[in-house]
Amino acid sequence: MTSHLETDHRSGPRYLAALEVRAEWDESDGTHIVTEGTTENIGPQGTLVHLPRRLPEVGGRVCLEVHDPDGKALSVVTEVLRIERNPGHPLAALQLLDQSEEWKGLIWEPAAPRVAAPPPVEDEDDEEDEDDE
Repeated sequence: MTSHLETDHRSGPRYLAALEVRAEWDESDGTHIVTEGTTENIGPQGTLVHLPRRLPEVGGRVCLEVHDPDGKALSVVTEVLRIERNPGHPLAALQLLDQSEEWKGLIWEPAAPRVAAPPPVEDEDDEEDEDDE
């Protein structure tokens, strides 16, 4: 019996987050591209971005500026790992080449889902004490 084992080489969990981005790169013919889009998900070492107008080439370098919800921006240099040429939703998977600690602190960690604390449980004795007053 053969078994198929897949390994996941991800560097950590991805969080769904739609942050505004500005991407810049040079095409192989020398054309300089500047486009805007949004993140789909954010990981500790990169992001998947939706770039509606144009996609960079796999292996290319992209200067990415990511804007957090407060309007602060972080600029990083990335490498294109893969692209998804879905006509309705083109995506580029980008891996950081620098500033990974700043990325984690300013972009990745704040994108983590927040679970609200449950409301305090009132004791039945507390309710009776309030009724007596």
